[in-house]
Amino acid sequence: MSGSHPRLHQSAAPAPNALSADKDAEMPATEKDLAEDAPWKKIQQNTFTRWCNEHLKCVNKRIGNLQTDLSDGLRLIGLLEVLSQKKMFRKYNQRPTFRQMQLENVSVALEFLDKENIKLVSIGGSDKCVCVRVCECQDA
Repeated sequence: MSGSHPRLHQSAAPAPNALSADKDAEMPATEKDLAEDAPWKKIQQNTFTRWCNEHLKCVNKRIGNLQTDLSDGLRLIGLLEVLSQKKMFRKYNQRPTFRQMQLENVSVALEFLDKENIKLVSIGGSDKCVCVRVCECQDA
């Protein structure tokens, strides 16, 4: 039998994607995981959006973008009502045209969670910063 296998003699030239892989290798793992475009974040966001939409079908609502579609509080309230099979404890704005109305709706949802003894990690039931942050996402 003649010589060795031709593949063993091929040069080990780097693949075209090797340069970008080397760049990623230089970045510490924690920075890659925390990066705005980290793949796991997009996967988690898409999974949660699909889960929400599956439940929101019952009330003929849909979420396309988590950051903007939850900002008026209506879909959040709808989701909480479907999951808990209870109505909100107090009235909320059905057509929140002003930012203050949107903030109030998110407050109603957070108050509902608090009264149902559902604790949120790093968020208090009366934490208005959450309301402001949700509405700021829509303004951005």
